[in-house]
Amino acid sequence: MKLVFRGHDERYVVEQSLMNLFPGELPVYEPITPGDDSWAVISLEETGDLCRVAVSLCRGGKTTEQTYQEPLSGGDFQREGLRRHAVGACFFLVARAVTGVTPPWGMLTGVRPDKPVTWALEDGKSPEEARAYLEEHYFVTPSRAALALETGATAAKAARRLEKRDIDVYVGIPFCPTRCAYCSFVSQSVERSFALVPPYVDALCGEISAGGEMVRRAGLRVRTFYMGGGTPTTLTAEQMDRVLTAFETSFDRTACEEITVEAGRPDTITAEKLVVLRTHGVTRVSVNPQTFEENVLRAIGRCHTAADIDRAMELVARCGFPHVNMDLIAGLPEDTAEGFRRSLDRCLTYGPDDITVHTLALKKGSRILTEGLRIPGAETVAEMLDYASPTLRTAGYRPYYLYRQKYMSGSFENIGWCRSGGECWYNVDIMSELCSILSFGAAGSTKMVVPGTNQIQRAFNVKYPTEYIQRPEKWQANQTAFAAFYEAL
Repeated sequence: MKLVFRGHDERYVVEQSLMNLFPGELPVYEPITPGDDSWAVISLEETGDLCRVAVSLCRGGKTTEQTYQEPLSGGDFQREGLRRHAVGACFFLVARAVTGVTPPWGMLTGVRPDKPVTWALEDGKSPEEARAYLEEHYFVTPSRAALALETGATAAKAARRLEKRDIDVYVGIPFCPTRCAYCSFVSQSVERSFALVPPYVDALCGEISAGGEMVRRAGLRVRTFYMGGGTPTTLTAEQMDRVLTAFETSFDRTACEEITVEAGRPDTITAEKLVVLRTHGVTRVSVNPQTFEENVLRAIGRCHTAADIDRAMELVARCGFPHVNMDLIAGLPEDTAEGFRRSLDRCLTYGPDDITVHTLALKKGSRILTEGLRIPGAETVAEMLDYASPTLRTAGYRPYYLYRQKYMSGSFENIGWCRSGGECWYNVDIMSELCSILSFGAAGSTKMVVPGTNQIQRAFNVKYPTEYIQRPEKWQANQTAFAAFYEAL
């Protein structure tokens, strides 16, 4: 679609709605010529404290028009945000009229759609006002606005437990037994990179040790620890013991509320590894079957069966972890609404403290895209999610965090559901960007959050294990930047 801007250059917000409501359409920045049948002209005029936007959108030779007004207030930064919203809202409304499609999250396309609710609550709005704000300002459907209000309230609760110098710690293990069809994560198959694991663990323990010393000098307090991947349990029991020992000996865990390890794929879980986790005080393990349907497990490249999931959950139960999480994905190749219902019902028989229901995200480089694997349509995915919500609520779960990814089936979301007291605070902290996250390992993304603001700085470790092993100077520089950030607060 050809896009012409007059009086502004707010390309990003228009491109997001274009991608959302016209999938497959690419923005083209060229003059409109006679005969063109796919274009939009987005004009902005500003008079005093009022911004007026007009959009003319041509699709298939038919032109539709829309106008939108936005009062302007505040400083330059706030006024710029209001202008951007006006442009995005006007284009969204005309695109919605042309397509007849109402995305569940309206014009919100970001990773954290409940953030506006959190901001509204922080500004003193009542829950009812915050919900109405989402529906009227961002055109979110009532069901999704209610969902955002629930998760936004949990984020506000999580924020109250944090102090200015509180941080979370993340440790990444970028290895998996095999690569799942839906994954594009920078991870290594252990089959192909077995020799990299021991030196990676050596390098990781060195980074953790140095990070612990830096955190002590900076006077920071660790609130949560999370080991993810990849699949952390691709490590041997001895290697996991080394990594967890490095954390224990390097950090003061007095204020640490939870220690979470993604046990992940059932075919990597052994009694020996679980004993190591329990011995080190791990309070939550996550077992991620994604589905219990045998044909779907084969389609996504999982080298285990539903019976292996049962075996892994029995081992976890014997170890007596305080909290257990399970993950499912709606929209996997070869899955059906009936199959997803069976998977969720089977998950519930284990009584985990929290269940995360993901919606399939079509990631560049994943086998689903490169091989053109058949996936359920948006209506089927909606049917899956429409079953999940009331079923989980009836079973005593409530939504406590959510996030979105680009190119998600049906423009839906990922939701973490938990029973009372079963929240994983790390998930809330990172998704709502409530505190800094100090990340260790290859592809680690460290976030430095200025408390009480939306200001975030980031520092990234190198992506690949080989590079990570060979270039410690990169994580050393990141730790120096992290310390400097807190010195300046």
